[in-house]
Amino acid sequence: MELTKAVLDCMQALRRQLRDEQSVDIRLSQPDAIQSMVNACAESQLEATRALGERLSTLTGIRLKAPPPSEEELIRKYTQYAGPLRG
Repeated sequence: MELTKAVLDCMQALRRQLRDEQSVDIRLSQPDAIQSMVNACAESQLEATRALGERLSTLTGIRLKAPPPSEEELIRKYTQYAGPLRG
């Protein structure tokens, strides 16, 4: 992935915001810096921080990992009617 000026500017703004809000220190040189910033933004209470996280996600194409399905979702998925019974 190419780090453009827009991506770096967004990362710097997010780094300051996350340090002030959540006391999270993410260095831009970390190999997983973008994923860490996106994850921290998702947990933020401030709309501005979440918006910056969405912008970074859009610029880089890195999305939040989907949470594992709950037990209820798994039961619903695997007990769903799948068609006529053959016998």
